[in-house]
Amino acid sequence: MKEAALGFFDSGVGGLTVVRAVQELLPGEDLIYLGDTARLPYGSKSPETIRQFADEDVGFLLSKGVKAIVVACNTATAHALPMLQSKYKVPIMGVIVPGVEAALADPEAERIGIIATRGTIGSHVYQHALATRRTGLMIYGAATPLLVPLIEENWISEEVTKEVLRKYLQPLIDKGIDTLMLGCTHYPLLVPVLQEVLSDDVRLVNSATTCAEHLKRMLEEMDLLISAKSEGSLEIYLTDLSEQFEELAKRFLSQPPGRIRRAVLGAV
Repeated sequence: MKEAALGFFDSGVGGLTVVRAVQELLPGEDLIYLGDTARLPYGSKSPETIRQFADEDVGFLLSKGVKAIVVACNTATAHALPMLQSKYKVPIMGVIVPGVEAALADPEAERIGIIATRGTIGSHVYQHALATRRTGLMIYGAATPLLVPLIEENWISEEVTKEVLRKYLQPLIDKGIDTLMLGCTHYPLLVPVLQEVLSDDVRLVNSATTCAEHLKRMLEEMDLLISAKSEGSLEIYLTDLSEQFEELAKRFLSQPPGRIRRAVLGAV
């Protein structure tokens, strides 16, 4: 099983920020990514529908023989991860716990802000995970629905994006946050802009890098790290192919993704 690929899925291409972080940390691993672009966004769907979609995503990745799966989607992690972990024997991890553990790695963290989609903030999954691990925290969640379209429009460095961020973040800044968690896999692309908008004493918790680090520890503990030293491969599957998604994939990976294939779910 050590030589098998690692599987990742998201409702779109945002989870490629996690893939990019894993490529940098574990360059020898083969990776397979599934973006369910035909049915995005998951955040507007019911929990039952999200669980059904996530189950089909896992089924597709398992048909490719993966040794472990990362749910590189905050919404699917929030609503489907426990079900997936109980149903399948393959190791499956999400993006929420790694971020929470990274936020709490600083013993002086007291006021934690979270930015994410409405669905993720509304699920209270981050708030609950933080509160159950450390008492006395002040936790503030902010839904930031305009950020994903701005990122996908490649307006990251535009002044309008900075203004939107200032508008979203000001209530959190007024609360005196010392930590800001990026609760969406698109948001790591905003780190340079966030560093401009926030003061230096606010620590950023990057969902992509924390997930990659957690995955490495899990593979080490289970003795599943690949033994080969050659550079790993990346296969990308999308349920809806379009020029837009291919361009986004290039930008999220910061390198050409190679051939992108179409996936048909429920027929594997």
